[in-house]
Amino acid sequence: MYNIDFSFLQTKQIDGSSENCSQKYNDLYKKNLISKICPNFNTEIKCSNCDVHSTTLVDVDPRQIIEVNCKGMMGHQFCEVFAVDQLELYKDDIVLVKMDDCLDIAVVDEVGDIVKLRRQRLGLIGEAIPVIVRKASQEDLEKYSNNIDEENRAKPIFHEKVLKFQLLMKLVDIHYQFDKKRLFFFYTSEGRVDFRELAKELAGIFKTRIELRQIGVRDEAKRIGGLGACGREYCCSSFLYSFKRITTQIATDQNLSANLSKLSGPCGKLKCCLSFEIEENIQQ
Repeated sequence: MYNIDFSFLQTKQIDGSSENCSQKYNDLYKKNLISKICPNFNTEIKCSNCDVHSTTLVDVDPRQIIEVNCKGMMGHQFCEVFAVDQLELYKDDIVLVKMDDCLDIAVVDEVGDIVKLRRQRLGLIGEAIPVIVRKASQEDLEKYSNNIDEENRAKPIFHEKVLKFQLLMKLVDIHYQFDKKRLFFFYTSEGRVDFRELAKELAGIFKTRIELRQIGVRDEAKRIGGLGACGREYCCSSFLYSFKRITTQIATDQNLSANLSKLSGPCGKLKCCLSFEIEENIQQ
């Protein structure tokens, strides 16, 4: 969900001069949005919308859960915040997340009831999820900055070794896990790549576990980001968590241009937004 700048508004509900004015306006907006979607959300009374989906909806997860985005292997994740920690988290806060033996840094994407509503719609409750360890301290941020510097130093080394072993792979991104137990290299390739010798040599250089992850062109666009033909940030990098299968039939059903170059995004695949209004366009 987009974070909307409401700082220009002045109402009796929120003091416009307060430190977290924009955040409080966004919280108020989302609260009103939830009341429209599901008026009796978080109560024992079911609204008409809940009755319609009663066969698929689960109970609301009672845990305090937020959404975060981690550049590493975790990606977008729901994370639990333990009540005893009494953490007050807001969007864009930087936190440390623990999952199994992995400790990594992440940015808060969403908090509050909007997360609970989304999880309920996805049918999620009670499953094992990563845990928020703490807000990132100044020392943590300095360590994170050093990790980024080491990622940048790793790029030319990776390219040199790829040429040495004559591998057909394009480096997209590098990520050092916060605790430096793993170093991830994300790449694209038209086929399978035998990178065993490359991984051994990189492990000898960086003295840590090496993870080489092949990703698709849509995942590449999601990680790099950018502006689409509409002038807005890529849908995949701003709010889409998963990709739908987009076919030319979707464009045909909406009587859109048959010119594939106009219907394709920067990744070379058909634009994700072709599926956003398909039901409404077909009805018209």
